[in-house]
Amino acid sequence: MGFDFLEPIDESLLRMLKSLSSQQLGSKVVFHTKEDFPDLDKVSIALVGVLENRGNDVVEDSGDLSAFRQELYSMFPGNWATTIADLGDILPGNSKEDTYFAVRKVVSDLIKKKIIPIIIGGSQDLTYSMYRAYDELEQMVNLVAIDSKFDFGKEEEEMSSNSYLSKMIIDEPNNLFNFCNIGYQTYYNSQEEIDLIEKLFFDAYRLGEVSNNIAIAEPVFRDADFVSLDLNSVKSADSGNFVSFAPNGFNGKEICALARYAGISDKVSMFGIFNHHSSRQESILMTQIIWYFIEGYHYRSKEYPFGSRENYIKYSVPIDEEMLVFYKSDKTDRWWIEIPFSNGNNKLKRNTLLPCSYEEYLAACNQELPERWWKAQRKNVL
Repeated sequence: MGFDFLEPIDESLLRMLKSLSSQQLGSKVVFHTKEDFPDLDKVSIALVGVLENRGNDVVEDSGDLSAFRQELYSMFPGNWATTIADLGDILPGNSKEDTYFAVRKVVSDLIKKKIIPIIIGGSQDLTYSMYRAYDELEQMVNLVAIDSKFDFGKEEEEMSSNSYLSKMIIDEPNNLFNFCNIGYQTYYNSQEEIDLIEKLFFDAYRLGEVSNNIAIAEPVFRDADFVSLDLNSVKSADSGNFVSFAPNGFNGKEICALARYAGISDKVSMFGIFNHHSSRQESILMTQIIWYFIEGYHYRSKEYPFGSRENYIKYSVPIDEEMLVFYKSDKTDRWWIEIPFSNGNNKLKRNTLLPCSYEEYLAACNQELPERWWKAQRKNVL
């Protein structure tokens, strides 16, 4: 069983937890200890640390999550009904591949139980092993990466935090339906990589676009299965990371807003935070990112495609020879656009609605074809 790879939390943390009040988060979480493994039947979210950093360009030790856990469990939760478990850590294996295998097994076992894993990882190449956990579910996967880089690499290159995406695209079974980057910075990405994103009909939003209007990212998260967050996407002034100095990036408020969008998405089933540097400042930021993800999860609305279309207003917009069909929720005022079947060859299988924004509906009314709709339709028939 995959949970055999998990090391219980440290005894010193357990002693700290005893000093907390009943109102603090640490008193409301179930823990994997040397004496006990949590009953997962009623757990909705599980935290797992992965102390593997060998995929980083900057060589570091395997990291320490003690400061992070102390900060997290000292916080006060919102009015949540969510049951959270801390399952401890996956220690580095004899090789990176050993660690990848352990992560895949643990994550796979959790998602089969319909528990959302929050992985506090080392290097971002762990994203690949989390993605492979979906293989047994035989579903297409939409990945959203909050990152300043696309993380492409050469085919013969050993997988690292800067090259895992290439392996996801090349390796079989190829279950990656869509990839979207949130917050890329052009000077960190070659024109060849930017062109490849377009060629594959993937989506990418520059840092400035999202910072100027962070709401444009919400529909992207609503369509994501898996969110991978690189802490190097946060500027160092806010993260406290001066090992890999980043003068530009998201600020603390923006990264927490993105985490909340990820949490509130009915579809997101995994969340990972990577490339942390064990500083106290970054530990505090990580706790707040996770707090907002859990806050978002608590407010999930379980809207379409989980509910009935009776609770939605349908709008039909003719553009040239196309008839675009939009749906607006009368519960949350959120919008979706329908992706039509194409000769019965529909790769999406379980969902033919693409989340969109009100602005995209208005653009369609002005005879502008939504770019994300066009890309999704192209991928659906290829």
